[in-house]
Amino acid sequence: MEDIVYLLPDSIANQIAAGEVVQRPASVVKELLENSIDAGGTQIKLVVKDAGRTLIQVIDDGKGMSVTDARMSFERHATSKIRTAEDLFKIRTMGFRGEALASIAAVAQVEMRTKRREDELGTILQVESSEIKKQEPLATKDGTSISVKNLFYNVPARRNFLKSNPVELRHITDEFHRVALANPEVAMSMTNNDLEMYQLEAGKLSKRIVQLFGKNYQQQLIPCDEETPHVKVTGYVGKPEFAKKTRGEQFFFVNGRYIRNNYLNHAVSTAFQGLLKEDYFPFYVLFVEMDPLHVDINVHPTKTEVKFDDDRMLYGVINSAVRQSLGSFNVTPSLDFSTDVNFEQFTSSAMRSGGGSSIKDNQYAQFKNIDSERDKAKNWESLYDFAKREDIISSEQMEKEMPEETVTFSSSMHEHPDQGELIPSKTYRLHGKYLIRQVKSGMTIIDERAAFERILFERYQTKLTRDASGSQSSLFPQQISLNPSDYSLVMEIKPEIQKLGFEFEEMGQHMIVIQGVPAELSNCNEKEIFEELLEQFKFNKKELGINQKENLCRSLAKRTAAIKCKNLGDQEAEQLIDQLFACKQPNYTPDGNPTYKLISLDKIKSWFSS
Repeated sequence: MEDIVYLLPDSIANQIAAGEVVQRPASVVKELLENSIDAGGTQIKLVVKDAGRTLIQVIDDGKGMSVTDARMSFERHATSKIRTAEDLFKIRTMGFRGEALASIAAVAQVEMRTKRREDELGTILQVESSEIKKQEPLATKDGTSISVKNLFYNVPARRNFLKSNPVELRHITDEFHRVALANPEVAMSMTNNDLEMYQLEAGKLSKRIVQLFGKNYQQQLIPCDEETPHVKVTGYVGKPEFAKKTRGEQFFFVNGRYIRNNYLNHAVSTAFQGLLKEDYFPFYVLFVEMDPLHVDINVHPTKTEVKFDDDRMLYGVINSAVRQSLGSFNVTPSLDFSTDVNFEQFTSSAMRSGGGSSIKDNQYAQFKNIDSERDKAKNWESLYDFAKREDIISSEQMEKEMPEETVTFSSSMHEHPDQGELIPSKTYRLHGKYLIRQVKSGMTIIDERAAFERILFERYQTKLTRDASGSQSSLFPQQISLNPSDYSLVMEIKPEIQKLGFEFEEMGQHMIVIQGVPAELSNCNEKEIFEELLEQFKFNKKELGINQKENLCRSLAKRTAAIKCKNLGDQEAEQLIDQLFACKQPNYTPDGNPTYKLISLDKIKSWFSS
């Protein structure tokens, strides 16, 4: 019988290995930028064409490589930083050449030009599908230039899985942001299709943040600084009023390496508790420095997921650091109680030591002398709690028991003449949020905001199918400064935004002027609306798999409904019901939440009958 196990050729083995490291153009950008940082580059240039499909080039002024090192860097398992197994657990660098280059060269056409300062001539090396095509001396500048052309040219199936150019470019921009934030002392630039997106000067972290995200970040940064014998936390957090709907602008770095960690994100979010609007997320760039022996970075091929020896301790330190920063800048709300100075000092020291539970217990001491008169209402409160519990139970039962029904409002059209005189149906508003109206089979409760969102969504969908759209000109046009990533996104969706009723023009670099808004938003803050629309669009794009037009309609409907329902008049509320049931799908909002609930007479009767 023939043997069936055999060794794969190097070219195929390299392509398989490349699948773990090179998932998209942004993966190549990450590896090449980190290599340039480790090479000691003080000026790094990233050049991209066609969102990385045609060209990704990284040029640095680092230490360069010898002829032998240049050749060895494209070999599998070649590295410059590991000599023994123990070295795996004390890595501080990102990766000097090697390691990823073999994977990149397996799925692209790569050209390297490199020269050390002490050498008279440099080296040019060309590799295709892991095969060395050319290597010879060359007169070139000090440092290294690596060009990756035609990514996945020999793996068409993987190339077909790439997203559109704007999507891939955003992934590249994200990687550029992470490397740029981690290394503010390095001057960096990024060019896409011969257009300069970023030109970052070397400087402090605060300057780098403003260069990347815009001048408006200058006023929102709060420094964060905490040090214990084992961990040091530094960086910046954003003021709560600047929080956004998307999670994108949240950065954690451990020993200079960008990581994703939901547990540590939670440590920051709990420090902001009570300061943020619902479903909003703060900006932060935080650096954690600790002994590499206590961090395992080799959990994932891209090294963005790590494990810690004592993550609970780290959670406490980060939470304490952020709380202290917010408190020192008078961001956290203060309570008007005459507290003991010794108690405040104890709380502060407990926070510094990460003792979260003891803080929570002691905070209740502030409330122990509140006037006992409030206890007199406890019987009413218990009755209210009981009613509330009953309401929850009934709504849960209603969801299980009640089938979808067509709502028919009471009117003479639905009654026989011999039934006698009818009481006209009236709409009642509950807490300015819900509408209650009698229907033939009982009553219906409508969520105003959800209903308005459905109405607007279908209205905007119709607008996108027409050539002309209604727009209300702004009395005072407003300028909006965008970061390069957001600016390119706005330019990408500009035709659809204009069809929805927004009128704007480009003005200077990464700036637009809002000159008109949809008619229903004429009395709102145009700048705020546009920025919220953009944030909601980015959030939907990240979390939901929907097309661009539906995303825009959903995003604008959600933001507009949230604003307009705050000042909805009684007459408008009445019209809302008719508009809702004229929709193609009145039962649900675009994201699947119910717009109304129907409660039958039998159900109401069961609550009171013995």
